[in-house]
Amino acid sequence: MLAEFKKFALKGNVLDIAVGIIIGAAFGTIVQSLVNDVMMPPIGLLLGGVDFTDIFLTLRQGATIPAPYATLAEAREAGAVTVNIGVFLNAVISFVIVSFAVFLLVRAFNKLQKKEEVAPSDPPPPSAQEVLLREIRDLLKARG
Repeated sequence: MLAEFKKFALKGNVLDIAVGIIIGAAFGTIVQSLVNDVMMPPIGLLLGGVDFTDIFLTLRQGATIPAPYATLAEAREAGAVTVNIGVFLNAVISFVIVSFAVFLLVRAFNKLQKKEEVAPSDPPPPSAQEVLLREIRDLLKARG
């Protein structure tokens, strides 16, 4: 069993998967920052200065500070039970961006594969029969 695991672990595919996971995590961080720090502030400004992370519903007020709460952080600090609509919207937007990026990546990869498949290859060499027939043809032309 150990030998099988060693064989599996040393395959190139495992390394490729590990690199993909690491790059994916870094890409996720970049997308999260893009959504939270670049896209949502102007959208919130257009909607009257709303911070999307502060869009929430209070289901039960906290024990230390009574409702209403101005921010989600304040509600969390008070121990309130909330439905975090804005955080969910940020996650949905992040998902759409990542999905679109993966779509573009797969699309580009598929186009590259099609170009490689369409690339003309050298014609196969003529068969021995064709070579013999050409020689006969050439000899007949030379005699004629």
